[in-house]
Amino acid sequence: MSSSSPRRVHALIVCAGRGQRMGGGVPKQYRTLGGTAILRRTAVAFLDHQAVSGVMVVIHPDDRPLYDAAVAGLPLLPPVHGGASRDASVRLGLEALEAEAPDCVLIHDGVRPFVTAATIAAVTEALTSGPAAIAAMPVFDTIKRCEGGVITATIERAPLWRAQTPQGFHYATILAAHRAAASRPGHLPAFTDDAAVAEEAGIPVRVVEGTEDNFKITTEADLRRAERHLRELL
Repeated sequence: MSSSSPRRVHALIVCAGRGQRMGGGVPKQYRTLGGTAILRRTAVAFLDHQAVSGVMVVIHPDDRPLYDAAVAGLPLLPPVHGGASRDASVRLGLEALEAEAPDCVLIHDGVRPFVTAATIAAVTEALTSGPAAIAAMPVFDTIKRCEGGVITATIERAPLWRAQTPQGFHYATILAAHRAAASRPGHLPAFTDDAAVAEEAGIPVRVVEGTEDNFKITTEADLRRAERHLRELL
């Protein structure tokens, strides 16, 4: 795909999890941040981006009322129900996008509300010269391998990166990779991100540098950090 060819880029926001590590009475994506649902803030980041043609959200089947309240008034594509695992949810979302026929898709965690326009643009631009690209951050801490609470090795940190989202792909390529993974006997291993699905299929994945603020809200401590960051932005 050349940089001069017209491209339709859609975003697929994954929000089908239950958020068991976080309290609050509702799944974390529907918790409020500065009075606004986390999912809504995430969706708006992509709706407002000029490179994105459409946005679809993958939700848990039980969460439709929460979803409707969180995104009321936003021009989103109809949501799709997720599956029993993250990779199943993404595959179902990709299949639901088939009628939209996008050239590329940006897959993003619904609880990363501080993704910047620059990060979205960098991942999208990388797809003009390759089939896959993700936002990530280099590892600066010293990393230890441990067993039974005892250090067994120090890992060389120079080649290590912390994966973030969005993770961008040529649409047909990642859909085929997810379908192939789902059809594999035993459907193992479980994939924690879509770059791993691409890697399994032999698809080269580029890395573009994200930002430290593009963190995933998983715990109450993360939500407090997000509230502090939001106040800094205001």
